[in-house]
Amino acid sequence: MAKNARSRQGDQVFTLGELIHNPQVIADLEKQGLRSIEDLESIHSGTVIIRSHGVAPEIYKILKKKNIGIIDATCPIVTKIQKLVESLAKENEEIIIVGNREHPEIKGLVGYSRGKGKVVENEAQAHSLPRKKRRAVLAQSTQDLFLFSRVVAVLIKKTGELKVYNTICRSTQTRQKSTSELAAQVDTLFIVGGKNSSNTNKLYQISKRILPQTYLIENARQITPRLLKGAKRIGISGGASTPPEAIAEAVAKIRNSFQRQSQRENFVQCQT
Repeated sequence: MAKNARSRQGDQVFTLGELIHNPQVIADLEKQGLRSIEDLESIHSGTVIIRSHGVAPEIYKILKKKNIGIIDATCPIVTKIQKLVESLAKENEEIIIVGNREHPEIKGLVGYSRGKGKVVENEAQAHSLPRKKRRAVLAQSTQDLFLFSRVVAVLIKKTGELKVYNTICRSTQTRQKSTSELAAQVDTLFIVGGKNSSNTNKLYQISKRILPQTYLIENARQITPRLLKGAKRIGISGGASTPPEAIAEAVAKIRNSFQRQSQRENFVQCQT
């Protein structure tokens, strides 16, 4: 959508925040003239792309007031969660949102909560909440299912009537399950993706619990002989925003490393 917008629009096209949390993709978009901005004060014309994480309702109002074009690339799953939060807010619920309070998706969801949304990042924060008669709890779409379930378990003890909505994206859950299964089968596992990507970090945390030799890398250049030492079976997993070519480059780097190692070993054996 972003690339098509750049070729179609005669005026400038901006993304509100990084379109996706992957440095290689962002660099490529910047070369094509798609500039990322952090706030709307600096622009007075052109078109703004709302990224997949979504934004608070107030952002749409500001853009319309400035007469700035809008291309809404909000993920349909995030849109569904926004509508859920908006609906729960009308019911005068206290809404617990399990996620990273600094993540753009969470900031957008809080904006739909009419001041009733409380962000909980971990079990400790859930334990600190007061007892309530009624609550609703939901999750950031890329949240770790294990963490979400632990927070829910705490809230059950602190709430008379707790409505639980598992809003974790099905694709995210599938990727988390596949990564945890892979971590149990290999000696070393590389998670490829942006370090500021929420779902990529969740994959890293999940794998690290199972396999200490798990490494989060943004590109193949970060794979070193030290990280490969002693590994006979290596796994690779990637975040939702990781381009397929980044995975392919990691595979090629690992294969080349082992081929060079094998050649060195053969060379030494020939000399002896």
